Amino acid sequence: MSAIRLLVLGAVRQHGRAHGYQVRNDLEYWGAHEWSNAKPGSIYHALKQMAKQGLLHAHDIAPSTAGGPPRTEYEMTEAGTAEYFKLLRDSLSQYDRKVDELSAAIGFIVDLPREEAVALLKERVRGLEEWRESVTEYYTPADGPEQLGHIGEIMNMWVNAADTGADWSRGLIDRIERGAYVFAGEGEPFVGVLAEGQENPFATGEPDPESNAGPDGGPDADANADAEDGAGPGPSVE
Repeated sequence: MSAIRLLVLGAVRQHGRAHGYQVRNDLEYWGAHEWSNAKPGSIYHALKQMAKQGLLHAHDIAPSTAGGPPRTEYEMTEAGTAEYFKLLRDSLSQYDRKVDELSAAIGFIVDLPREEAVALLKERVRGLEEWRESVTEYYTPADGPEQLGHIGEIMNMWVNAADTGADWSRGLIDRIERGAYVFAGEGEPFVGVLAEGQENPFATGEPDPESNAGPDGGPDADANADAEDGAGPGPSVE
């Protein structure tokens, strides 16, 4: 799973109903174009594909008064909501997720109840600990990487990544358990999206694929379609 599906579904969910440019604007506001494959073409492609898959409902709206093409607004379906929470839970709990997937999940972690968020992060820590133990069956960190020649540096990197990831996760668990942040069911949530017409100081200024295509994003969006990347051989480095 790449981060784009979770990011797009999360952005649509926060608005309730949003067109492609709003979703793109939010992702750029979050800096997602810097740490994930959230480029304009990928965003529009993801919206189209998830509408075809029944995860989003596409609403055609009237053309703009400026004479541009009609936009499509997207709204989460019941299946889309289920997919969103599955992606969110998997990205928080599975130790071998890439850093962009984990970053996206942290951005939406408060959509879960506090206790569930803690439980998922603890599952991630267990996974990191077990994976580290499997590496150290063949490599003893105390003896240093030189014991295996320069190849030992690979295992040394994996062990350090596991330790760093587990330490970061434990720190977040501790902050959450001590009451940090507002989680689902606890009160007014943090608002992390731009209001309609609000200027985005982090906008990239790249052309909008939807502005030169039909209401579905057109061929330009498909040309930049995002590839679904699998997880790497070891834990992400946080």
